[in-house]
Amino acid sequence: MVRLDEGCQVARIITMPTTPNFTSSEFTLYRAIGQTASPFTGKQKTQEFDAVFWQATVSLPPLNRTQAVEWQSFLLQLKGTTNQFLFADPDALTNQGTFNTTHLLGDKRINNTSVALTVTNGNTFTAGASTFGSAVAGDFIHVTGMANDENNGTHKITTVTSATVVVVDSVLTNVSSTSGCKVQQNVKGASALSLDTTSSFTGTIKKGDYLGITAGTATTANPVQLVMAVEDATLTDASPDKYSVRIEPKLRSDLADNNFVIFQNPKGMFRLLDNTVNWNADLRSLYSIGFGCVEVV
Repeated sequence: MVRLDEGCQVARIITMPTTPNFTSSEFTLYRAIGQTASPFTGKQKTQEFDAVFWQATVSLPPLNRTQAVEWQSFLLQLKGTTNQFLFADPDALTNQGTFNTTHLLGDKRINNTSVALTVTNGNTFTAGASTFGSAVAGDFIHVTGMANDENNGTHKITTVTSATVVVVDSVLTNVSSTSGCKVQQNVKGASALSLDTTSSFTGTIKKGDYLGITAGTATTANPVQLVMAVEDATLTDASPDKYSVRIEPKLRSDLADNNFVIFQNPKGMFRLLDNTVNWNADLRSLYSIGFGCVEVV
């Protein structure tokens, strides 16, 4: 049992029983999206907000009393939405990729926090200073500060022309030089990760694999977000291996260099959906137990 400080409240991490397996589960990603529509033309506009998190509903098989008390104890110790527990998609506990290590490391290889950017050819960024010297094809960059919204966001580099010029896979709007832009990796709002390993570790990250973002440099560090790879990762360098991978949902906070990103058995931090727990039993004293939970933000 671990304590987490949340402002004036102290939350505990309660260990969830590991048996028996859930008989059914529903894993959902919630996004806060605002939408307006013109009553005259029908044209629609959408606005994506920061709120994005996983929710789940799970059910256990019929339990005898010995089995049931383990889950009853767990649920009661959560004290409604007060305490927290480690949890992952029950139907995807093993990733499809293969790695001979438990984790990778955050590795921010591009990080210019104030640079003038020009867009040409509908897909080319030109920086006013050396920005892409460490970039290779397959890397992702996260751009902010441009006047055109479509030019901001996460873009995959397809060609590195020079330390100041890259071609990306996005459709951009041509604009003249815009000062004060940021070109970064592993920052809040980015929908991709730049990762590193040590020299002896190799493997693959496949589409659909979950990754556990942590706030520390150990496998025991508390997770801060659970994300999914939505493309196979690109091996961008070797010795040690470096990877770039597109993810969803977007990062809720910056990923510091060398912080662990868990690959084997990744989990997120969850709490119950509400402050009630319940169970029922039949004439054979077999218990039915299920619950809903939501990722901690």
